[in-house]
Amino acid sequence: MDFSGLTELLDSLEERYGIPSLDCVILKNHSEVYRHRKGYADYAKTVPVEKGHLYRLYSATKLTTMAAVLQLVEQGKIKLYEPVAQYLPEFQYMKVAEDYQWNVPVPKLPTAASPCHFAHHPIQIIHLMTMTAGMHYDTSAQELLRIREQRYETATTREVVSEMAKLLLVAEPGTRWMYGFEHDVLAAVVEAVSGMSYGSYLKKYVFEPAGADDTYFHLDEKLKKRVMDLYTIDPDTEKIIRCPENLRELFKISAKYESGGAGLISTVDSYSRIMDSLCNGGIAANGNRILSERSADLLATNYVTGQMLADFHRTGKTKYGYGPGVQVRMEDDGTGREFGWDGAAGAYVLLNPTHHVCVMYAQHVMRFPRVYHEIHPQIRRMAYEGLGLL
Repeated sequence: MDFSGLTELLDSLEERYGIPSLDCVILKNHSEVYRHRKGYADYAKTVPVEKGHLYRLYSATKLTTMAAVLQLVEQGKIKLYEPVAQYLPEFQYMKVAEDYQWNVPVPKLPTAASPCHFAHHPIQIIHLMTMTAGMHYDTSAQELLRIREQRYETATTREVVSEMAKLLLVAEPGTRWMYGFEHDVLAAVVEAVSGMSYGSYLKKYVFEPAGADDTYFHLDEKLKKRVMDLYTIDPDTEKIIRCPENLRELFKISAKYESGGAGLISTVDSYSRIMDSLCNGGIAANGNRILSERSADLLATNYVTGQMLADFHRTGKTKYGYGPGVQVRMEDDGTGREFGWDGAAGAYVLLNPTHHVCVMYAQHVMRFPRVYHEIHPQIRRMAYEGLGLL
């Protein structure tokens, strides 16, 4: 194995893009074969990045949510094709916006006052898993803003998700692909089925069995000191700047909220242990089984076709389809099966069950789309070249 090309790439990211810090690990057959960290954890550039620093994973959280849901599917407690209303009654009567414009660069999301009709079909669990329920991702929707303004300290995950049930859908369930709050709703489904808070469920049935003891939804004062300083892009200068507080907590609807779509904070070491189990037939490095082999295989299976696939390709990921919470590689370049996802601050997870490879990369820059279309593909290529797969 020769990862010199990957190291050269990672070392160039600050000069080429302004990325102030990063951490990258590659695991193969449960063993670490590559690790590289660079940069500083703080704005003042006085604290070098170390393995104990915490990253906001944002949407990379979704892979763990899929693991939790699939565990309960295996136990027969959740059924993929049952209506979500079987678990969350507030989703019984959903409404669909009539005027959502799909073919404009920045579509206007519907509000409670938009023309609408009752959905012709119920949202099923599989729709939530595959982002085909018709939900959207408007964190500034009035229903959610009211929670932040009036019940920020008290609203639970179930209560927040109940408000999400009031949001108009942008399409009939099962007809279009749209990135939305679906995985947040699934966290509430897990709570309803298990009788536990979502964070407690993950800790008992995912984090602890996988040996992921440094992954959290909520941070005490001691943990906060380990979180990497967060950056964003100045829209006027396109320079990387300090991230404002309101953007940092974009997906934290209330103090008690545990977002199944974007809420986890973790070290690269801890989170990669969970991810590693997903590309090794559901078995973690410590020998504990997180998922059955069949469930792990489901993660590498594309779901979207036709119009749904065309919708997904509008994200720019034209070589991929979309499975349960993950992008699924559809273009065969000889590297084998592949799935994974990313996060709003630039986290990236690539999982290859053919060769039992887990690649995890973390940086901390919000609203930087070049990371998805330029940096992540380059990391993928250099990681596979270093492994001798390309």
